[in-house]
Amino acid sequence: MTSENTREWAIIPEPSSITVGEGTVLLPYADRVNESIAIGDGDYLLARQLVADIHSVTGFDWDVATGDMWPGFISLHIADSGAAEEDGIPGAYTLTVDTNGIAITARDFEGVRNGVQTLRQLIRQNGVVLPVLQVEDAPAYQIRGYYLDATRGRVPTLAWLKQWADKLCLYKYNQLQLYIEHTFAFDGMSETWRGSSPLTPADIVEFDQYCASLGIELVPSVSTFGHQYVAMRTQELRELGEFPEDADRPFSFIERMRHHTLNVADDRAFAFSTQLVDSYLQLFRTKRFNICADETFDLGKGKSKQEAQRVGVATLYATYVGKLCEHLSQQGHEPMFWGDIAIEMPEILETLPNNVTLLNWQYESKATDEKIQLVAKAGAKQIVCPAVWGWNALLPRIDDAWNNIARIARYGRDCGAEGMLVTDWGDFGHVNDPRMAVPGMIFGAQYAWNPTENIAGDTDENSAENDLLARISRVEYDDCSARFVTLLRSASAQAAFTWRELVEYLELDDGTGNCNTEVAQTIPCLTDRLANPGNALTLREARDRMMRNMATTIERIPQANRKLQQCMVEIAPIMAHIGKPSIAAAVRIAMEGQLLLNRVGFALAGAHDVRDAHDVDDQQSSDCCALARDLECWCEAYAKEWAVTSQPSELHRIQETVWKAADELRRISK
Repeated sequence: MTSENTREWAIIPEPSSITVGEGTVLLPYADRVNESIAIGDGDYLLARQLVADIHSVTGFDWDVATGDMWPGFISLHIADSGAAEEDGIPGAYTLTVDTNGIAITARDFEGVRNGVQTLRQLIRQNGVVLPVLQVEDAPAYQIRGYYLDATRGRVPTLAWLKQWADKLCLYKYNQLQLYIEHTFAFDGMSETWRGSSPLTPADIVEFDQYCASLGIELVPSVSTFGHQYVAMRTQELRELGEFPEDADRPFSFIERMRHHTLNVADDRAFAFSTQLVDSYLQLFRTKRFNICADETFDLGKGKSKQEAQRVGVATLYATYVGKLCEHLSQQGHEPMFWGDIAIEMPEILETLPNNVTLLNWQYESKATDEKIQLVAKAGAKQIVCPAVWGWNALLPRIDDAWNNIARIARYGRDCGAEGMLVTDWGDFGHVNDPRMAVPGMIFGAQYAWNPTENIAGDTDENSAENDLLARISRVEYDDCSARFVTLLRSASAQAAFTWRELVEYLELDDGTGNCNTEVAQTIPCLTDRLANPGNALTLREARDRMMRNMATTIERIPQANRKLQQCMVEIAPIMAHIGKPSIAAAVRIAMEGQLLLNRVGFALAGAHDVRDAHDVDDQQSSDCCALARDLECWCEAYAKEWAVTSQPSELHRIQETVWKAADELRRISK
């Protein structure tokens, strides 16, 4: 294999076998792409993708044709029955570039599609002069999926979803799921989805068709058990929750992630869940369906407590999930659900129907293979699920994403997992701009294709990560310096006081000036104090403890902000050179926002006597009122960037959080 270090172009995912020959191939200024009708690409989308890229980088207008009477310099076709046996792997392809022309051959549509994406990347980087090469390539995982949160604050526009599907196609993903809790316009549930800019049936039908044309399976995913926070706060549905008496508590980002479970001891719960399933599945062409069923924290603790005591929590959970799976199976569908509860209670694994796929999520950057081995030994079907690590933050945690995705991909392959589903969550209002997830998404593309991918035989993990970051910079961002993603990683490492910590600090106030114990119980440094029911916490005590626990981190904020500003200086000319203003704006707003969050943390630390009052950040004013104004101005710019990718949805909750922070700063300035 040719080392990336000896060439000025890259392919992602790196092919399993690539031989680079001598010399180059000059694309004709006028020619055509011939796409065989046997491929089954009714709209000749693959040929049109190539023609569009050729025009974009060269200005040449190529033609598209099919049939043996219309030869083209680029030809796409299905292999004959005499092809090598290994070429029969679904999604495998052969790409040949030489002076006689360019040919992509595969056994199926997906294989041709994958070969086309490799060629598109080469054209985008090399223009009219392509290297002579031969690629023999096949994916390690047959299912290479992406899971996009479209419910916890941010609902993408249909236009942006199509752009995202285009990008997933370029990196050879073949499945996409959109996570839905309350952000779909189900009939009869307007009280649940009102004000959330919900997706509609027309959106799904159109997007399903769009994905199918790209070779991407759009799989429905709806919360049917846990994560019903919004629905369980409505007047019409609150009685179906474990704790209906809490339905009128003030909205909380933190409580939203904890208290949201259906009371499945109530027969009406099953009717509610199946109504969601039955209406939603009719909009999709796939037979797969993800019922979610994760993080049912309150199961057996509220309304269902008596039934849980009678049969056991594990049985209560397994019975309900089993009924939902059977309901789907009877309609010819293949159920999926998240595996966290089943893995915590392994006896559940023994009860799973044969056609159920467990989505085995693990997000720790240093995750082990223990849970994946457990499911494999139980004989259950599983798809492994790492994460892009963007939630609760303005800047993506790139190192954590790389470590998590690379490990989980290898563990899943070794344990015979059927696929990998890379997750992209938006906890705490989905403050993370979806464009910040691109490096993590590409990590997933690489390792779902080749979990042992190791450029130039390099066994050093840091070097392997750095090499992949450089390739992403070139392929995705057109960055000839190959430094863009490395600088983004450096910037993200300077997040000393994050969005999550700001939300925790603010939500410790229950709205009356007292400590919100529900929130305090989620903050590790406060849980010991609350372990004894007799130990109450005042709001001041809780915030003091929280900030003191961050003292070491707070001390490095001035230095972190200087490094972050240096990253902004170094990345600016790169952005100017590559000419992607949308990405440049998103990155700048994220970096500026993190600078401000760090300054807010520094100011709050001073208010709680965590640092010397004279130990100010020498790069920024110590005036809390000025900082409050800076926050408010930033929030307006952030809102404009939000609109580039997303519906209004719950942007107002992020704005309200920023305004609360500004008000708190003005209060402490007095």
